[in-house]
Amino acid sequence: MTDEDITRIIGKPMSKSTVVVERGPVSNFATAVCDANPIYRDPAAAEAAGLRAIPAPPTFSFVMNTWGEFPELQPDDVPAGNPMGEVLGPLLAKGGIILHGEQEFIYHRPVYVGDVLDGVGTITDAYAKESKGKTMTFVVTETVWTDRRTGEPVVTSRFNVIHRG
Repeated sequence: MTDEDITRIIGKPMSKSTVVVERGPVSNFATAVCDANPIYRDPAAAEAAGLRAIPAPPTFSFVMNTWGEFPELQPDDVPAGNPMGEVLGPLLAKGGIILHGEQEFIYHRPVYVGDVLDGVGTITDAYAKESKGKTMTFVVTETVWTDRRTGEPVVTSRFNVIHRG
């Protein structure tokens, strides 16, 4: 992949989905990340902590598509195929490995049980660097989740995928 090819993918749509945040998956996720805080399971504990509902643990937006995406709620203009595969395929064709780089969550407000969130993911950056005689290609995706009711942003998730050739 040339430098021109790399910069050409910036702005590429990666995902579009609607998720429903449900109590069971939030509780299960808290258990999976070994967080015993009762605010993730008990509405009374969440209320006592000053929250309007049970919140999702901080990294929950990473798995929202897995536990909250229902077919009948999905938008009609979801990017077709496998956008990340289309980006990484030409790199992997040359060999090398894929690494999970940095993951970042920017909260505009807590994610709550009962939220219906619309997410739009795009590639926001792509670049290559040389390291120890190997080319490392970085692809940064960003998914902005907004509240379906208000249109306000809730959480922005940034994910960096690295191909080391």
